[in-house]
Amino acid sequence: FMILMYIFETYLDIRQHAALKLPSLPKSLEGVVSQEKFERSRSYSLDKSHFHFVHEAVTILMDTTILFFGILPWFWKKSGELAVYMGLNADNEIIHTLSFLAGVMIWSQITDLPFSLYSTFVIEARHGFNKQTVWLFFRDMIKGIFLSIIIGPPIVAAIIVIVQKGGPYLAIYLWGFMFVLSIVMMTLYPILIAPLFNKFTPLPEGNLREKIEKLAGTLKFPLKKLFVVDGSTRSSHSNAYMYGFFNNKRIVLYDTLIQQCKNEDEVVAVIAHELGHWKLNHTMYSFIAVQILTLLQFGGYTLVRNSKDLFQSYGFDTQPVLIGLIIFQHTVIPLQHLVSFGLNLVSRAFEFQADAFAKKLGYTKELRAGLVKLQEENLSSMNTDPLYSAYHYSHPPLVERLAALDDTESKKEE
Repeated sequence: FMILMYIFETYLDIRQHAALKLPSLPKSLEGVVSQEKFERSRSYSLDKSHFHFVHEAVTILMDTTILFFGILPWFWKKSGELAVYMGLNADNEIIHTLSFLAGVMIWSQITDLPFSLYSTFVIEARHGFNKQTVWLFFRDMIKGIFLSIIIGPPIVAAIIVIVQKGGPYLAIYLWGFMFVLSIVMMTLYPILIAPLFNKFTPLPEGNLREKIEKLAGTLKFPLKKLFVVDGSTRSSHSNAYMYGFFNNKRIVLYDTLIQQCKNEDEVVAVIAHELGHWKLNHTMYSFIAVQILTLLQFGGYTLVRNSKDLFQSYGFDTQPVLIGLIIFQHTVIPLQHLVSFGLNLVSRAFEFQADAFAKKLGYTKELRAGLVKLQEENLSSMNTDPLYSAYHYSHPPLVERLAALDDTESKKEE
């Protein structure tokens, strides 16, 4: 099934590559997007597409090799031997699992590094996006590794204990643990983790801050802090997002977004779109959907947890908790693809609704200009294949979003 999905997704990639090679803009974008930006976008998208073909081919080759030649059980055995060599008790499943994960982390860093370096310092640099030095790149990577070493072991240990002690209510206990963990991480990430990689400063007093605060007040959005993040230290891509629980909401603007949108109302329109997601409860619906899917996944895992034959079919004589989770992920790949496609459809509908919300607030012109500006400055694909877009994109293409904004009778706006 992995190979069949690779063939299908490669077919979609080929269709998208052909769309990217089209020498002209979609008719609805003619006169809206400059020819110079279109040519740069086309070149950037084709470079990324070529890179994607190579990356995916290497990935499926490695995954298939690992599965076919039984490298997973071999690696599990060797990780136990390593633990014994270091004077640790490999019979303790937590220690054995952490030894296994340490090896997996080293392997993934080695195999991913060439692709990350090429993407950052060749493709992104060639098209003017990369702003980070090699030192900053490796410093971020080292920080990420240390965070994994600090945060990972307690989480892994807790999951193993829950599975070993869970009994008939295992799925509920696992879901409850992951639910609490997600809340804790969403609380701590912006406060303790994100500042390790970026600098967050309050948006200076001025017209832009006043307009955003006025908009938030009008919508009764409990805005507590308004930050600018120094995204320009790593990339010239731009964005904006919000986070926080209950009455402690925060909005973060990339400094590149402020620099690129000379008209402050365009930035406010983008924020109006984001506030639309909050006002229409999209974030809550998405969170509930994720929790339901997580509970269902853990329910499925409990069904295969004690299947000795399934473990043996992958080459394992024992039934480690982590390996059970990995095997379960392999067995539900078909469902994962269907669920991902369904979530994309919902996400696209949410984007149209958030656009319509900003339009009702009177930001139609500014939102149009802001969306075009983001598309141009990020050199996003102007031409997209409809099948590729439907399967992969969580956000509708610019052409569709502009058409929905222009259509006052659009059902998407109702």
